[in-house]
Amino acid sequence: MKKAIISLIFLLSLSTQGFTATTGDLQPNAPDRYVVVPGDTLWGIATKFLKDPWRWPELWKMNQSQLRNPHRIYPGDVLVLDRRGTQVTMRLDTSRMSPRARIEPRDADAIHAIPPSAIEPFLSRPLVVSEKELDSAPEIVATQEDRVVLGAGSVAYVKGLAGSKVSRFQIFRRGDPLIDPETNQKLGYVAVYLGEAEISRPGEITTVSITKAVQEVYRGDRLLPVPPDKPMFGYVPHAPQAQVRGRVVSTYGGLWETGPLAIVVLSKGSRDGLEIGHVLALHRDLRSARYAERTEPLFGRSGPTGKDDRIPYVPAELGGRDSPLFETTAPLKPSEFALPAERYGLVMVFRVFDRASYALVMQATRPVAVADIIANP
Repeated sequence: MKKAIISLIFLLSLSTQGFTATTGDLQPNAPDRYVVVPGDTLWGIATKFLKDPWRWPELWKMNQSQLRNPHRIYPGDVLVLDRRGTQVTMRLDTSRMSPRARIEPRDADAIHAIPPSAIEPFLSRPLVVSEKELDSAPEIVATQEDRVVLGAGSVAYVKGLAGSKVSRFQIFRRGDPLIDPETNQKLGYVAVYLGEAEISRPGEITTVSITKAVQEVYRGDRLLPVPPDKPMFGYVPHAPQAQVRGRVVSTYGGLWETGPLAIVVLSKGSRDGLEIGHVLALHRDLRSARYAERTEPLFGRSGPTGKDDRIPYVPAELGGRDSPLFETTAPLKPSEFALPAERYGLVMVFRVFDRASYALVMQATRPVAVADIIANP
């Protein structure tokens, strides 16, 4: 019993320590007052006040419930920084409010944590699926005039939609597997979003019109009903309390490198303690063989149909390094030196699955590469 009480006190101390912002955490030019304007984000406002934007909850002295359901901030609100003593806090200026009737802003008008345009398309899409999850979904079995590639305005024929009460669908293709570089475990598969389609003539083989296409659509691609619109999340950027260490396992679009305001897939999910709003630091592992992975074909590890029908790819030889200007030395072995991982950026989690999660790159001083390390900021 005594050990249990000591453990509880220790856990409580971990969950509360450091949850107070001080003058040393502020930007040198942090304003005493700030008027929220349309287009602001919590991340952008936090950057104006704090050296570390993810410490925003400390400035407001938020608890765990407030992180998930924070007070809304609207354009026109005045934020006041209280610098009394060594601790600093943030509050809304209510001195100008009167008891007269006034119009309350809608939750939809509240500012968001990060730019909505960057993540809105990803809020309702599956993105991560199991190996067989799409096999039972309606399938495009034929195309009009035997076209190989379909786009917006094209007509396709789908099996599995007979009697459907839904008329609008999203089109997906099972993409590359998500492999944890550290454990080699398969975390799932990327569900590649291709576009949208609408039923034009029902039947045993249903005729659909493709109304939107962000990539080429092929025979064999699958359809899922368009989910109902979801409101934007009201989360606050904050650091995880538990220790998190994982890897970037994929970037949206199948690129090996990406940059700020791009989407990356992380090797950790809800079962590892990640939640919406968590901010993680990006580190470059100097010992990883990043360029060895660039010999993949244009369609990644698998072909355009999700099968191993890849286009043969022959990498071009890089010349010039054998000239007299470059001294010939033996290549550095990965295990020869314990090189430190270099921190270079931040990501913020906006959608979480069981074993993986999606995050937006908020800051990066160099390209974000697959296999880079994620850890507590």
